[in-house]
Amino acid sequence: LILTAGFVVLPLSLRDGAGIPSVDHWLVYLPVMLAAVATMVPFIIIAEKYRRMKPVFLGAVAVLAVSQALMSQSLDSVWGITFALYLFFSAFNLLEASLPSLISKVAPAHSKGTAMGVYASSQFFGAFLGGVLGGWAHSVWGEAGVFWLTTVVAIIWWLAASSMSPPKHLSSYLLRVGPLDDAQAEDKARSLLQINGVNEAVVIAEEGVAYLKVDRDTLDQDSLMCHAAPPE
Repeated sequence: LILTAGFVVLPLSLRDGAGIPSVDHWLVYLPVMLAAVATMVPFIIIAEKYRRMKPVFLGAVAVLAVSQALMSQSLDSVWGITFALYLFFSAFNLLEASLPSLISKVAPAHSKGTAMGVYASSQFFGAFLGGVLGGWAHSVWGEAGVFWLTTVVAIIWWLAASSMSPPKHLSSYLLRVGPLDDAQAEDKARSLLQINGVNEAVVIAEEGVAYLKVDRDTLDQDSLMCHAAPPE
């Protein structure tokens, strides 16, 4: 939503406020994007390797809000727009990389596909709302008004996300256990939950598959493999 709403008016601001012809906008976008990608990498490592997903996530949303507020005040400045865009894309790219990982950590083991489908649908709906709200805000409040709107959206997002529990650093794991009836599937799930490092286990009897959420740092791989079906 924030991305789409912002780019309803950003090209106009670069052209009319900052005086950059449309054909030269790439001279702003390209270096900003390259710098933003380089900036996000250390934070991805911190979030995943050092298990700081929630503070990194909240920090990115906060930077998103700051970038939008700064943009609203910099629409006639090339350097102001460039710096605000750098902040925006650093946070945006970090969120784009970390949100799918966050979803895989919190979604139930057997519902990861459904969760990712809802996530993808939310992205498209956000893009739709961003275009609608960005165009409306521009018609009512002008270019700066669009960025004040997106600032408010980012603040609301931060407030909502600040109450979430820190996610467990779990990975999805699919284990083929072979044909089972319903009773055997329930017994298999209980047995899998006794293995060190297995936090969730759902066994689908018809598929002969166990959907697991595991902590790879503590997972007892040998015990887990004892429950795998022999190769065909």
